[in-house]
Amino acid sequence: MVSASTNGAGDNYDRMADLKAFDETKEGVKGLVDAGITKVPRIFIHSPDLLDQKAAQQIKEPHHDEIMKAKLEVPIIDLKGMEEDEERRREIVKAIGEASEKWGFFQLLNHGVPESVLEELSQELRKFNEEPKEVKIKHYTRDPMAKVRYTSNFDLFQSPAANWRDTLYCNMGPHPPTDEEIPEACRESVLKYSDEVKRIGSVLFELLSESLGLNKNYLQETDCAKSHVFLGHYYPACPEPELTMGTTKHSDADFLTILLQDQIGGLQVIYNDQWVDVPPIPNALVVNVGDLLQASSFR
Repeated sequence: MVSASTNGAGDNYDRMADLKAFDETKEGVKGLVDAGITKVPRIFIHSPDLLDQKAAQQIKEPHHDEIMKAKLEVPIIDLKGMEEDEERRREIVKAIGEASEKWGFFQLLNHGVPESVLEELSQELRKFNEEPKEVKIKHYTRDPMAKVRYTSNFDLFQSPAANWRDTLYCNMGPHPPTDEEIPEACRESVLKYSDEVKRIGSVLFELLSESLGLNKNYLQETDCAKSHVFLGHYYPACPEPELTMGTTKHSDADFLTILLQDQIGGLQVIYNDQWVDVPPIPNALVVNVGDLLQASSFR
């Protein structure tokens, strides 16, 4: 049994016991929701300071900071015409270079990934997460060597508070799992999407190389695209969302992250010490230039 939320201080609360109890169910956050909980377990409750910041970000009063924030927008880059027009390609290269240096983020349009692939991935990931626990439990593990893992919070036993989120992890390269290792409910869509991401990743590495004044194959030849990990996050309905978070402030310790948002929104990035919303655009992909590429190229 996992302890429910409480404001009690000075009790003999055993956090580690709660963490172990939660993990041993192998059902993730969705298992708690399916069990009908009405209170957020204590292991998911974040610090008051962090929750105060979250609440402040959600206030929509028209004061100066909000007005300034409304003027900020993560760059949107359209790849249309890139292959047919050299001048258009140079414009895109310049835009990607500027977005990567100033923001580290941009939204990508006309990237060539079929709309059907994006829709199927979203639908099938939801289908997997909503399957009976007997199906999902077969994939639940904390084995870091497993190529496919269904789990909740990779840092469950290290973080100050757990996030309200379950995750499907698939290590797709350089040595991908067998098809049978990927959950059947989302197998086809994960494989299709991963192939598309590899393709668009190669295109982006070319454009990023050119933006740095290098041969277009430079980043590819330095093995930036050698490894490839797929992460599918799922955020179940929460009975007390004001007490927890789906994702906390972080940076991606990789070369490049290509993100498919749902249409609910909630993604934010920091720009000049301000949180800026990244509103979902249908069929767009969000690109994050990760820490490794930022450190080696744009700083």
